[in-house]
Amino acid sequence: MRAKTTLLALTAAAAFGGFAATALRDVVQQPAGAVPPAATVPLAAALPTAVDGQALPSLAPMLRTVTPSVVSVQTKQRVRVSPFGNDPFFRRMFPELSQERINESLGSGVIVDARQGYVLTNHHVIEGADDVSVTLADGRTVAAEFIGSDVDTDVALMRIQADNLTAIPLAQDANLQVGDFVVAVGNPFGFGQTVTSGIVSAVGRSNVPGIGFQNFIQTDASINPGNSGGALVNLRGELVGINTASFNTRGSMAGNIGLGFAIPISLARDIMTQLATTGSVRRGTLGVDTQTVDARIAQGLGLDAARGAVVTRVHTGSPAAAAGLRPGDVVVSANGQRIDNSEALRNFQGLQTLDAPVVLEVLRDGRTLKVETRLRALPRDGASFDPRLTGATLADIPEAIRRQNARAAGVLVERVEPGSRAHQAGLRENDLIVAASSGDFRDLAGFRDVLGSRQAELVLRISRGGRIYNVIMR
Repeated sequence: MRAKTTLLALTAAAAFGGFAATALRDVVQQPAGAVPPAATVPLAAALPTAVDGQALPSLAPMLRTVTPSVVSVQTKQRVRVSPFGNDPFFRRMFPELSQERINESLGSGVIVDARQGYVLTNHHVIEGADDVSVTLADGRTVAAEFIGSDVDTDVALMRIQADNLTAIPLAQDANLQVGDFVVAVGNPFGFGQTVTSGIVSAVGRSNVPGIGFQNFIQTDASINPGNSGGALVNLRGELVGINTASFNTRGSMAGNIGLGFAIPISLARDIMTQLATTGSVRRGTLGVDTQTVDARIAQGLGLDAARGAVVTRVHTGSPAAAAGLRPGDVVVSANGQRIDNSEALRNFQGLQTLDAPVVLEVLRDGRTLKVETRLRALPRDGASFDPRLTGATLADIPEAIRRQNARAAGVLVERVEPGSRAHQAGLRENDLIVAASSGDFRDLAGFRDVLGSRQAELVLRISRGGRIYNVIMR
């Protein structure tokens, strides 16, 4: 009878559930703007406490331990608004006509370490913010210190200083299955803390448009602006995910269609550890260029099915080269995970920790091979690529941009030290290096490979502010 009543309660929880996270862009929208708090509406009648002499099961005891850990995140961004719009000439000529405007937005966060005051949230919740504050469940509002964030997994870490904080326990091994009951806590539309519930619809989702590296928990819950960064918990009150996005072809205002996504806590924990230690995230790479196997390639290689990522280039000195991978090899799985195309292999690499062991299943000359290797991080200081790049810090293009444009290729210049050799040659922060006289490349690993020859003359083609320039590196 006890199992029966528990099942009834969980079924009811799923029926009334809904998770909250913020959609990105048109389909997966950016965090919603601030919304005034709504008045509390009293219940017309209370539910019975028992049916046929049996007490109704409730999630309330578990939630009493969870809700103090979930916070509301408020951000402010100062922007200059000119009556001349984006025209740079008139904005320079009449700067006194520009006015400062404050953009505000709301999101959610989760206290994961009470002693350190660490709060996890989404990168898109705090992106570009000048000021961030956190309102605790007990009503206190405190300033938040930015520790670091990772745009490619949409995870951000903040620190707050306050007494009597309550941290949520992290699930050590979420091991979620389709059909498991989960509960979400967040602050949708500025209403204040809200609890919703539902089930796990799928795990390992990696085909959400416009987002970086993906391994999402999919839920059937209602998704509302303002819940990004909130907690997804199991029935033991352990954090299993960070709510991050919803999918709706007509945008979030069209209503819920039951496609919500959360970042698994295993991934969020790994990112948090790196952010807390170094303030940034480093990723490893195999050091290969690949192409999706289509029908034409499959026929040419004598494959039974058009599936996998065919290796088109192995970079010198890379883990792939050391492991013996060759051009023409077709990767069909990695650590037991099915690889259907080139994007799936990139996504797999982006989700692994540094120096993580990798076992690839490879098709070569009609045989299936097991190739063991490890992912190795690339240096990012320009001097390690070529002395003429001394003073520049390089990075791969954010994965979210690659997903929006399959042809996006190049290397991003994150920073340039003033007066450095790279600066004197003409490189600037946020330049995108799209070509080099030393050879073709698609990403940081390929760029390092083509610079290995140390040509006497190095010319870089860069994209800056929508224009293309050639920069001669001296």
